[in-house]
Amino acid sequence: MQELTQEEREVYEWQMWSPEFGEPGQTRLKNASVLVTRCGGLGSVVAYELAAAGVGRLVIAHGGNVKPSDLNRQLLMTHRSLGTPRIESAQRRLLELNPRLNIEAVPENVNAENVTRLVEQVDVVVDCAPLFEERFLLNRAAISQNKPLVECAMYDLEAQITTIIPGETPCLHCLHPEHPKNWRRQFPVFGAVSGTVGCLGAMEAIKLIAGIGETLTGRLLFCDLRQMQFRTISLMRNRDCQVCGHMV
Repeated sequence: MQELTQEEREVYEWQMWSPEFGEPGQTRLKNASVLVTRCGGLGSVVAYELAAAGVGRLVIAHGGNVKPSDLNRQLLMTHRSLGTPRIESAQRRLLELNPRLNIEAVPENVNAENVTRLVEQVDVVVDCAPLFEERFLLNRAAISQNKPLVECAMYDLEAQITTIIPGETPCLHCLHPEHPKNWRRQFPVFGAVSGTVGCLGAMEAIKLIAGIGETLTGRLLFCDLRQMQFRTISLMRNRDCQVCGHMV
C-alpha cells in the first residue's frame, strides 16, 4: 500500500475533508485501478473525474481516430487531435491534469480477444461503451472475475446508471437477456447529458473503492434531463440468468 505524498495531500485536501473519506479513502484511491471503456462522451468524463480525484491507475480502451462529430461531447478530444488516435488525445489530456497518474492506454475497443485481459488488471470496471456487444462482453468478464461493474448509458436527454456486484445484484444480462432490437450505433446525444451520467459513474467508482456512501447496487437510477426528473427503480436478479444465475 503506497502512502500519500505531501504533494498529494495538498492536491486532494478539500475532498479529504469529507468525514467518511479522509486520508484513508484517498490512500485507497491512490492504490486502486479502474478500467474505463470507452473514453467517448461518457468515458471521457468518467476518466477525467477519476484522474482528478486521484485514482492511481487507469486502464482506458478506445479505438479509432478523432472526428469532428466527437467534439461536442468527447471532452478528452481536441480540434488539434482531429485525424489522430483518440486514445493518444485521451492519454495526453489526462496526464496534463494529473501527471502522477499511471495509464495503460489501449487503442482498441473492447472485444472478445482483449476483454479478459483488460478486466483482470483492475479493481473496478466502468462500462461506457455504446454497443451492447461490448457491454455484454464486459458484463460477462466482470461476473466471471468477480469484479464490480458500474454500468452507464444514455440516449438523447435520458441517462441511466446501475452498479453490479457479482453474485449480489442483477447483472446486465438480467436486465437485457437479448440485444435490444431498436438499439443502433448512431443516436442523438448532448455532451451535457453524457457528462451528467459520466460524473455519476465516476462517483460510483470512487464510493466502491473508498467504501463510503451508498452505491446503486440493485437499483437503476433513471435521469430524464428533458423534464429534470430523476427516479430510482429497484432491480431483481434473474435466477435463471445465463451469466450470473449460477452465483446463488
